[in-house]
Amino acid sequence: MSAELAPATALWIRQPESLQLKLSGDWRGRAQLPPPPEDLPTGQLLMIETSQLTEYDSGLAAALWALAADRGLRLDVAGLPEGLREVLQLAGEGAPLRLVPPEGLLLQIGRPVGLRLRRARTTLVFIGEVLQAAGRALRGRSAMRRSDLMVQLQATGPASLGIVSLVCGLVGLIIAYMGAAQLQRFGAHIYMADLVTVGVVREVAALMTGVILAGRVGAAFAAQLGSMQANEEVDALRSMGLNPVEHLVLPRVLAMTLMAPLLTAYAALVGCAAGLAVAVGIFDLEPFEYLSRSRESLTFAHLGIGLFKGTVYALLVALAGCRQGMYAGRSAQAVGDATTAAVVQAIVWITVAASALTIMFQQLDW
Repeated sequence: MSAELAPATALWIRQPESLQLKLSGDWRGRAQLPPPPEDLPTGQLLMIETSQLTEYDSGLAAALWALAADRGLRLDVAGLPEGLREVLQLAGEGAPLRLVPPEGLLLQIGRPVGLRLRRARTTLVFIGEVLQAAGRALRGRSAMRRSDLMVQLQATGPASLGIVSLVCGLVGLIIAYMGAAQLQRFGAHIYMADLVTVGVVREVAALMTGVILAGRVGAAFAAQLGSMQANEEVDALRSMGLNPVEHLVLPRVLAMTLMAPLLTAYAALVGCAAGLAVAVGIFDLEPFEYLSRSRESLTFAHLGIGLFKGTVYALLVALAGCRQGMYAGRSAQAVGDATTAAVVQAIVWITVAASALTIMFQQLDW
């Protein structure tokens, strides 16, 4: 008989300091445990050995819970499968069930910290691989195909113009309206041209473009590469001696980097146009006067900083999406988790980069 069809068995084993219950076989549909020895002291430690347990359901968790609660035993959940352990821990929160923690406090604190450190190391290794691939591309030794780069340029650039136009236009309209409403109280609503132009070109256009790309393109990168990872297509590339970073990651990263300044400039133009519409249509400013003030306030420093920020944000989005996709698990749920993590990670990176760059440029008086 195969291991999956092995009958359910339970064996009680007395130990000097505890009582052990050894479970094996298929326990699905079974909610009855054999009675333990009668002369058990209250508070006896009950350990569960499940190395040969092949199948189980919630009925086994209920039986263990009832046994420990009725006999006053301290149930050690460290030897249980993760599913059973979580169910018993959840049940023990609202009932007089004494559970022995599966690990000490220091381990409980150190495990998440160690996991985050390993993830950070993986991210640094991935960024190093991308930089190496980019260096080979600059020397003309990359195996990246130009057709892949052109496809990604289309997906990241022209295909994103619609959502960039809508969002940046509405944001520019909001900035112009709120700024003019406050400036009009002092009779200085003409300065809304300075506010909208400098704010949109220097900060808002780059930030909104980065967030839009994180939700649209970064998530797509993670889903595409995660699906290829789940279908073992990435492993197939490696088995053929091909570098997955050069064939899959580098075209996406280069496409985002090349299209970012153009998308940022377009977003700034749409935002300024929306501000002009508000100034002329609602606050009765002269169009030529508004454009003159905008031209005077806009400098090459503001424009260069805005384009630089937009490029940095787009690069971070591409790296976050590709990193999560390349290291995703091999299931449908893992691909979904990688997609969500890519968007969250990209937005966090954009926020940190925006804060750091703003402080740096202000300290440099640029």
